Amino acid sequence: MRTVRMLATAALAGAALLGLAGPAALADSPSATPDPSASAGSGAGPTEAGTTFRTAARFLPGQQATAQAATGDYLYWVFPADTGQRPTVRATVTLPDAALRHGPATWRIDVYDGLRRRQPCMYGMQSRTAPKEAATAELACVLRPVRASADAWANDPLPGSYSVRLTVTGLPEEDLGQPFTARIGVDTVDKGGAYATDGSLGAPLVPGATTADQAEADEEAGRRTAVEAAAPEDGWSSGWWSDRWLWTAAGGILAALAGIGGYVLTRGTGRSPRVPPAV
Repeated sequence: MRTVRMLATAALAGAALLGLAGPAALADSPSATPDPSASAGSGAGPTEAGTTFRTAARFLPGQQATAQAATGDYLYWVFPADTGQRPTVRATVTLPDAALRHGPATWRIDVYDGLRRRQPCMYGMQSRTAPKEAATAELACVLRPVRASADAWANDPLPGSYSVRLTVTGLPEEDLGQPFTARIGVDTVDKGGAYATDGSLGAPLVPGATTADQAEADEEAGRRTAVEAAAPEDGWSSGWWSDRWLWTAAGGILAALAGIGGYVLTRGTGRSPRVPPAV
């Protein structure tokens, strides 16, 4: 009975520890519609977009950025993505009046990391052809989870700034220059330790980031540095912590309890039976 009680206690302890890490495992199931409540930012975003990577308009996940431009222009925005997050970029293009258009138009969004490597979409409608009668075009791109580090030859997404480019890739030549309105937003989902790595970057990939001395001088002068403008609201994570530590601890405790249980069972079966004394 004592052995049974010990094994039952071990099972309950393991279940409790695995229950702590369970939500991270559930979060790993693919989902094309991340929970907006997981977003890091809130409020209105910029009302104009940049025309190059260097002039991209900055906004935070959870905000809605808008811009008005002429069909054929390239529009750029930039947002931060930290370790363990999986961003989903959504864009809505309000098209010119159908009576002014001469045919369908194909719109596309592309996402680039801090090294300006184009990141592929896991799923989502990255490019869409809007019919002549359509009023809007909806685009979406679900990126891969951001890793704390990666091999030099890999194209894995790393923490830092991510640039979004929106443009039209195909339409009748007569429709070039017509005005349109774009709205863009980013939602993030925390994927936790399922995509954790052992290393971490020395600094997030933020193009144009200033050095520590320059940042201190800018702060004294009342100027906002590039790092501050591109960082998440709660700052960049160190990258060393993830819920993988919980799984590792749970596995170690279960292994120890299993060893104790095996020892107790072996000791109990190895004893020789008592022999009654001779009369």
